[in-house]
Amino acid sequence: MKIEKDRVVSLTYELRIKDEKGEQTLVETATKEHPMVFLFGVSGLPDQFEENLDGLNEGDTFNFTLGAEAGYGDFDQNAVVELPKQVFEIEGSVPDNMLEEGNFIPMADSEGNQLQGRVAKVTDTTVTMDFNHPLAGKELHFNGKVENVREATQEELDHGHVHGEGGHHH
Repeated sequence: MKIEKDRVVSLTYELRIKDEKGEQTLVETATKEHPMVFLFGVSGLPDQFEENLDGLNEGDTFNFTLGAEAGYGDFDQNAVVELPKQVFEIEGSVPDNMLEEGNFIPMADSEGNQLQGRVAKVTDTTVTMDFNHPLAGKELHFNGKVENVREATQEELDHGHVHGEGGHHH
């Protein structure tokens, strides 16, 4: 069966990015045991990702690259914010190991929107948080296989996501 709008697609793949030295680094894998399963056309995935898969058949392989702008966008320096260290205090002190560089901390903006921030730098008085997606500014190299394609159920179409194996459970 061919990939097209309103079909449930199951993929296995490896996602690689170039590291600081220009070498390919594996950052994500979808396996047969844990495939990526989504409703084609309403997945919320980058448009160009779906365009590269459109029309492929079950069993086909794929190998494509998405530029930063087509993936998670360019790195936004405005999403890097310096905050007073006391923002992270709970009952008067910062929990041990919370503010280690590289840690992701769930936070909220002034409107209450949930954000994931990465600790970029810690000083005696401030913490620099990076709210960019971890893959922002990166070229994404996908290499994989279309494992399964099936018609979506009416319930899946109504809800806008996959149910059952690999999908959403209510």
